[in-house]
Amino acid sequence: MTQLEYARKGVVTPEMEAVARWEGVSTDHLLKGLVEGTVVIPANNRRKKGRPLGIGKGLTIKVNANLGTSSDQADLDLELEKLRVCLEAQADTVMDLSTGGDLRTILETLIAHSPLPLGTVPIYQAVVETVREKGGIIHLTTDKIFEVIEHQARAGVDFITVHCGVTLASLERLQRQGRITDIVSRGGAFLATWMVYHEKENPLYAEYGRLLELAREYDLTLSLGDGLRPGCLADATDRAQVQELIFLGELRQEALKAGVQVMIEGPGHVPIHQIEANILLEKQLCQGAPFYVLGPLVTDIAAGYDHIACAIGGALAGLAGADFLCYVTPSEHLKLPTPQDVREGVIAARIAAHAADLARGNPQAWERDRQMAAARKALDWERQIALCLDPRKAAQMRAESPPGETEVCTMCGQFCAIKMVRDYLKKK
Repeated sequence: MTQLEYARKGVVTPEMEAVARWEGVSTDHLLKGLVEGTVVIPANNRRKKGRPLGIGKGLTIKVNANLGTSSDQADLDLELEKLRVCLEAQADTVMDLSTGGDLRTILETLIAHSPLPLGTVPIYQAVVETVREKGGIIHLTTDKIFEVIEHQARAGVDFITVHCGVTLASLERLQRQGRITDIVSRGGAFLATWMVYHEKENPLYAEYGRLLELAREYDLTLSLGDGLRPGCLADATDRAQVQELIFLGELRQEALKAGVQVMIEGPGHVPIHQIEANILLEKQLCQGAPFYVLGPLVTDIAAGYDHIACAIGGALAGLAGADFLCYVTPSEHLKLPTPQDVREGVIAARIAAHAADLARGNPQAWERDRQMAAARKALDWERQIALCLDPRKAAQMRAESPPGETEVCTMCGQFCAIKMVRDYLKKK
């Protein structure tokens, strides 16, 4: 059975117990969230490795990091190094978005080395293998899509992005809407290309029941992807985006009936003043389903610094109710990220998630900041560094600029406010 089906029977699984302990919530809270579809625990029932993870209402906001090769760079060792960085930087999940090299070997290797829940976008592998074997996307078949999904499920993938909401109706709405960037989702573009050429419905929508059967068999969590997400601020919150979201809300209901866990993916490029509205729309149209957002990016012109634009949007999205943040690296829109780009992307997204957790009143988040305040007052540098979101960078920066007095730092030196007040109060 799936975690959702166990929850309906009132059975507390080991995965639920582990999530409850980690989050500091009751198992009753998790059972209720799973049954209502406001919480998911992505845990393929064929893969027992690592700490189970909960995403959704009443839980801490989680951060995903994307890995994966491209047609220009397909170095498995480099992707394993990026995975190591993700673990060190404390990402909560990773996704393999590879489109270059031996995709099956890459995926299986990453799964073998990752203790984190791992996601994929199966249409990537289905298209790449079809192009290699037959010469073009138009030769993709429905059976090929589902063969890849089942292969990935057997390999141990925990959640998959499936662009089921890219339908003939939503494409028609997109054309009538008129956009600057049209479709920026690779998965959405693959399916749209195939649909327009064949004048047929999206196989993932037309055969959604088949997808649900596979998902239920392996307890694959479906991440219903936003193939029509806006690729620039001018396209944000338009009719095409909302039309797709309406479809995703309906598909989410069908999945819950089938015992399949579901979360919803969201934009993308969204100006600050529209972020809250986007979250409220998803929560209303999808009845509180966990919301997984890419950023969102709050400006289109931050290339090289998109991790900062992402952190701004992610913090505001988390405050408004988003549950799961997909990181963006400094190299977004420019190139495949390096391990250092990955590190910076993870840390930036974790800052956003933690800031939103604080604003939402999460007691664990507040306790960590309280401990940092106490360590700063005590001038306990070892403890301060340990409490940082990136201890390695904090330790490196302090080591690069050693103070004349070990209790202080070189910013204030002998005029450290905390030290002066402490010493003055001791004399009184």
